[in-house]
Amino acid sequence: MSAAGATAAALLLATASPPTGAAATATGDVQRAMETLAETPGVVGAIGGAYMNGKPAGRGTAGSRLLDGKGGAIPADSRFRIGSQSKTMVATVLLQLVEEGRIGLDDKLADLLPEVAADGLVERADEITVQQLVQHTSGIPDWFHQSGSTAPAFDVFDFTTYHPPIEIVKMTRGRPRTGAPGETYAYSNTNYTLIGMIIEKVTGHTLARELDRRLFRPLGMTGTYQATRPPEGIKGPHGHGYYPDSTGAPRDVHRFNASWGNGAGGVVSTTQDLSTFRRALNQGRLLPPPLQAVLTGGSAQQGGGLCGGRLKGQMLGGSAPGLTTLTFASTDGRQQFAISVTRSTAADDAIVPAMIKSVEAVLCPTA
Repeated sequence: MSAAGATAAALLLATASPPTGAAATATGDVQRAMETLAETPGVVGAIGGAYMNGKPAGRGTAGSRLLDGKGGAIPADSRFRIGSQSKTMVATVLLQLVEEGRIGLDDKLADLLPEVAADGLVERADEITVQQLVQHTSGIPDWFHQSGSTAPAFDVFDFTTYHPPIEIVKMTRGRPRTGAPGETYAYSNTNYTLIGMIIEKVTGHTLARELDRRLFRPLGMTGTYQATRPPEGIKGPHGHGYYPDSTGAPRDVHRFNASWGNGAGGVVSTTQDLSTFRRALNQGRLLPPPLQAVLTGGSAQQGGGLCGGRLKGQMLGGSAPGLTTLTFASTDGRQQFAISVTRSTAADDAIVPAMIKSVEAVLCPTA
């Protein structure tokens, strides 16, 4: 969700080319990979889980649950906020509504949400389509950051005030568009705040209910839920992330305000549940091929895959104050590896590359 999360997404929302060779099948030492990752400056704790053909192939935990080595280890099977990885789940629900004929890819934002077109709140809302929202080509500016800055445009330490989605969209008023509708890719959390609103308008249900009804329960993702209103936190033992205050001192933000999630990044999950979702998606069990192509085609960049090109797949990331997540999923649905990192830094520019090295160490152990 943050700029660093968008960095992860720019690199990690990329879809590798279809498999042309044998997939890698060996799995490296997840525990050792997490121990190495936890040595990265700014990392408080790290957990990871590798899965092969739907079954655990290795777990690891390193660092600590709290800052400065306190609180013991984070349970490897604990829940964590997945940040912008939520977007893939939210988009899947939206595209299921398209499959059901309840909305269309070419439907206009102004028709679906007249309230955001009123008084020009979202400029050119009468031209922006559902598909453009999904693929980040709407040109709508991002609400997350202050204009011209990487700093959040909201009080990171306000854990109690509820902000309705329409109020979050209003934060973009007056900000420059990133392009004409459909012109270019520009990552924006606002697209998915709006998608969450569309899902609720079309179904008459909360986004949390639709995610649970369509994805979490059918797939047996028993550790996963959508956080909706503050001060809702993470259920059960979990790692605590930190964010520097105005003096530079790290403050605990594990109860990050659920308002900011909505469709943009509100899901709490586990490594196993993330792997379960990505396995089902890549096996084509959630969307028909044309709609799955809409989901993966917007910002996709062709890549050579991991392990010298033997392992094809997608690497998705998400980030918010105090956390960074990353999941690799092979195109054939056989292998997944999910990582959650809690951190004490404002940015994760050094942490994301270290996480990618962890993925390679686990999935390409002979490289």
